[in-house]
Amino acid sequence: MSTRPILIIPEPKLRTLSEPVGKIDSEVRKLVEDMFDTMYEAPGIGLAAIQVGEQKRVITIDIAREGEGKQPVALINPEIIAESEETSFYKEGCLSIPDYYEDVERPARITVRFQDVEGAVREVEADGLFATCVQHEIDHLNGVLFIDHLSKLKRDRVVKKFTKMARREAVL
Repeated sequence: MSTRPILIIPEPKLRTLSEPVGKIDSEVRKLVEDMFDTMYEAPGIGLAAIQVGEQKRVITIDIAREGEGKQPVALINPEIIAESEETSFYKEGCLSIPDYYEDVERPARITVRFQDVEGAVREVEADGLFATCVQHEIDHLNGVLFIDHLSKLKRDRVVKKFTKMARREAVL
């Protein structure tokens, strides 16, 4: 088990479409373990494989509150198969956009189909924070960031700020 570096915008890989996982083998299970380690250390409640540079359709989530036991969930090849017309707002953040948070509107309830680490196909109905987190992470697999759900003005401001920071770091 080990942590991996998390990619930060404007890293171009974050805008790529992740590939489906064919065979769930020891390499995929190791990726899932590393993703949980990375996510917990960050700390965060969700992570997509592309955020650690792996172009695979794998996400990890744990929305347990502080003081509760860990409740890790790994979703391989997740796809949303149903969503409610009702929406909800959550203040979202992202490990690839550190220290920036904004309210994002998404469907309040979803049904997601995925494979677990043993390869079994599962379907789960989700609402609340779990539904928001699943949608946020699936967006990553499709090259979409939560800032893409914001106004162009807010999005441009954030991208500009992180592009400047990346340039400064490249000079050092």
